[in-house]
Amino acid sequence: MTPAVDGLLLDVDGVLVRYSRPLRVRHLAASTGCSDAQVHAALYDSGLEQQHDAGLDSTLYLQQLGDALGSTVSVAQWQAARIAASTPQAGVVERIAQVARRLPIAVLTNNGALMADTLPRILPALAPALHGRILCSGALGGRKPDPAVFVQAMALLDARPGRTLFIDDLFTNVRGARQAGLHAETATDSRSLGKVLKRYRLA
Repeated sequence: MTPAVDGLLLDVDGVLVRYSRPLRVRHLAASTGCSDAQVHAALYDSGLEQQHDAGLDSTLYLQQLGDALGSTVSVAQWQAARIAASTPQAGVVERIAQVARRLPIAVLTNNGALMADTLPRILPALAPALHGRILCSGALGGRKPDPAVFVQAMALLDARPGRTLFIDDLFTNVRGARQAGLHAETATDSRSLGKVLKRYRLA
């Protein structure tokens, strides 16, 4: 029999939203007066984005990004680009909103700390349920699929691994969650999420 759970932990990109890196680059390029190639090089080719995801201070991250682009990059510009590149999966959000009426939900995402204040604007329908429950790798100092990150997440949420279901679009992250004692499954859209929720008696 599938075990009962009393908490739901979710990935963001690939589960709750469809994320487009090219669209984010294009939006940030337009707002800074740079080319797409310049922004891509400054964010990704340099490794700066990965450093932010791993814990680089957000103020320093934006300063280094601006230095690379020869332009000041504000939090508002960064957020606008991330929001433009993130399309909520309506069916997924609707299913999760229904679950959130019955048990606590939270997010664990491999993103810099700036994402914690940005996600409520991307997913306003889930913002109340996620208040204070958005965990970013940049703030935790570690990334999925490291099992230690899941252990840290459980402690911060005051949740029990054996009673928590984690959902991600990447099986490597699911494997890390399982090693940390969580129940974990993959889902990428409303249909696959619905199957998982039914299996755990959450729908």
